[in-house]
Amino acid sequence: MSAELAPESEAELAEMVRAAAAAGEALSIRGGGTRGIGGAVAGRPLSLARIAGITLYEPGALTLVARAGTPLAEVEAVLAAEGQRLAFEPWDGRVVFGVAGVPTVGGVAAVNASGPRRIEAGAARDSMIGVRFVDGSGAVVKNGGRVMKNVTGLDLVKLLAGSHGTLGILTEVAFKVLPAAAETATLVFDGHDLATAGRAMRAALATPYGVSGAAHADGRTLLRVEGFPASVAHRGAALATALARFGAARIEPGPGPWAAIRDAGTLAGREGALWRISVKPTDGPGVAASLAPAEVVLDWAGGLVWALAPEAIDVRARLGVPGHATLVRASAAAKARWGVFAPEPAPVAALSDGLRARFDPRGILNPGLMAARVGVAA
Repeated sequence: MSAELAPESEAELAEMVRAAAAAGEALSIRGGGTRGIGGAVAGRPLSLARIAGITLYEPGALTLVARAGTPLAEVEAVLAAEGQRLAFEPWDGRVVFGVAGVPTVGGVAAVNASGPRRIEAGAARDSMIGVRFVDGSGAVVKNGGRVMKNVTGLDLVKLLAGSHGTLGILTEVAFKVLPAAAETATLVFDGHDLATAGRAMRAALATPYGVSGAAHADGRTLLRVEGFPASVAHRGAALATALARFGAARIEPGPGPWAAIRDAGTLAGREGALWRISVKPTDGPGVAASLAPAEVVLDWAGGLVWALAPEAIDVRARLGVPGHATLVRASAAAKARWGVFAPEPAPVAALSDGLRARFDPRGILNPGLMAARVGVAA
């Protein structure tokens, strides 16, 4: 295998990509090595670890800009010192993949890594207000800006989020940030079945009490409220009263189990195929029930189903409702059999092919990573 490429600047990266494109050499793009979703990429390793550092932080403007290789922990520490945070609560792939890498800004953006607070604050892409990237021809592209008003032109910011490095290699990301919560509390209902949990979570989101997390795991239905201490105490009590028809709830102060919910921690380190399924929240409990004997966790009030299933189960065939299922972790044989990403409808596939042809005409950026079947050209 060729030696790993490790550019130290965007200009050096662009030069390397131009050389690879001219030679028809595929590139396997690596951030912190913590998010192993996708098929294997037979390409020369390219690390963004040296393109790092926070280039702009304006707490008063709620804006932070960082290079792609910047460790996420560094960004979170800088924000925490000013009482701020990335509102979308990025999930940490190290838990389910059992690796010890370093999550990076570019990796978060590339996979649109979003946690339980998505129901309130949106996904990672909703907090991204600008990007710089190098496309498959070696051209440097900039889209968006460093302020929150950005409504002109093609929204490449949203396009790059979740593209897994197949349309361009991110070099810099600008984020909108928000104040951190002074206090957190979790309402816990014990013993709900999936259908009851789904109704309780949806009812909670219909109240005016600012629920920032709604999940069901290990027989517990969990609802999170965040904010100033007096507000959290009032809203927590009011929410428990509003949901009294679902049983008695206890209120647990503190951060609660939300990191484990975010990272599917209860399903990590165990045999089986781990699926990440996105459906309408009203469909989530039924989908989860249809996957028996799989073990499931509901997040996003049922809109996200984490399922640990036997590898022989065709999870996509059991959905029965609109949605999509990604095979996050499984053996190579299971990935080859089911595919990591769901096949796209023909019109969407045509759009995807057109975008790849535009941004990566030689097909050198992570080829095969997002194929519906491992080994099938992306």
